[in-house]
Formats: sequence, C-alpha cells, structure tokens
Amino acid sequence: MSQSVKALVLCAGKGTRLRQEGIDLPKVMRLAQGKPLLHYVLSALDFLPKEDVILVVGYKREAILAAYGDYPHAVQEPQLGTGHAVQCAAQYLQGFDGHVLVCCGDTPLMSQATYRSLVRLHLDGGNDCTLLSAHLPDGGSYGRVLRTPDGAFSAIVEAKDCSPEQAAADEVNTGVYLFRVPPLLEALGHLKNDNAQGEYYLTDVPGYLLSRGGRVGVCDRCAPQEMLGVNTPAQLQEVEDLLAART
Repeated sequence: MSQSVKALVLCAGKGTRLRQEGIDLPKVMRLAQGKPLLHYVLSALDFLPKEDVILVVGYKREAILAAYGDYPHAVQEPQLGTGHAVQCAAQYLQGFDGHVLVCCGDTPLMSQATYRSLVRLHLDGGNDCTLLSAHLPDGGSYGRVLRTPDGAFSAIVEAKDCSPEQAAADEVNTGVYLFRVPPLLEALGHLKNDNAQGEYYLTDVPGYLLSRGGRVGVCDRCAPQEMLGVNTPAQLQEVEDLLAART
C-alpha cells in the first residue's frame, strides 16, 4: 500500500479565529493535550513513509518546519483555496503514477483506521477519486454529498448553494480525498476561481473527473467526531476534551 500512495497534509491556514492571549501560531501548531494538532494527523498517517507525506505550509511556516522539518514540504503563499494548495505541491506528484491522499492538518481526531479504509476502498474500486464522507443528522455548514438513485456519487454541493431538498441530505463531505495522480493533475489545470472568494476549490475536482468519464467513489466510514476541524477556541476545547477522553 505505502509504495503506491502519498499524502498531502494541508497546513497553510492562519487560524485567525483562534488567535487569543497573544498566541500567533499556524492553526496546525495550536496545542491540544500538550501536542500540536498536526502531531495527531501525522501519527494517523504513519502507515506511510515520512518521505511520502508532504506538508503544504504557508502562514508562519517556520514554526511548522522547526518541529516537522524531516517531512517534505511545499509552500502555499498566498493561500487561495484547497485546490490551490494541491497545485502548490504538484512538484511532488509529477511523474508519479500512484495515488495521493489529501487531508487537513487541523483534524486531529481522524483515525488511522479511517484513512486505511479510504485507501482500501479506493484501490479496490479502481477509482480515480474517492472522497471520505460522514453522516450527520444536521449537515449544517458542511457540503452535502449527493448520490444518484442507484447510490453512485453525483455531486458535492456547498451548504450555501443547497436547495431545501439537497440541504436535507445527511451525508456530508469531510474534506478528505484520495486521487489517482495523473487525472488529478489534469483536473487541477482546469480549476476556476469564479466564486465570491476568488479561490480554487478541491471540491470541484470530483465533479470534473466524473464529467470526463472518471470513476468517483465515496467512502462513508468517517465517524462524525473524527471530522471535527479546529477553527475557534470552542472547537479547540472540544477537540481537547475528546482527546482526553480517548486516553
């Protein structure tokens, strides 16, 4: 498995809403149970060799590299969305005919078992893309995963763009994906930033691949707690409490 899969960990965010008490660190370096959020993500990815786990860094990157300088890294500056983050790391993917797992450095509760399940389903299905989803009674601000009547992937629709019927769907996008690298690189060249934020979104890639006849699957084995990201002091405290309960 490890010989055909690499990982990109998105770590470039500022964590603006987390800044308090004079703490000015990249979001992924904020501490939970005495360790950076990124520590937990990298621990869950340790079934892959370090040289195949690439950190995409940006804001205050020197703090990340001082602690995790033994991982390869790419720089995203400025930060123009998740699709742009992957574009910035394309140098590590050129000529690689395997697969790449894209995940977030601020989701410390994601388990290795879940990452492995995603990889297994993706490889077994011969997919060009497999996205990780979770089921929530109230999808809130998460993008909804829509399926065809036979259960196949249809689209990801951002919460703000959902019709009432779409918003009622209980399957949501976690922001974790596995891609076959050649079609991913081709898709990255077609991303557009014609949205209110002027950013390039990775959520556009599965739909693009599907429209080109690619095979897109969904792995719905993520527990709701696992997908929790950290954007606010309250979320940091929630994650810290859940980590404490695990130990």
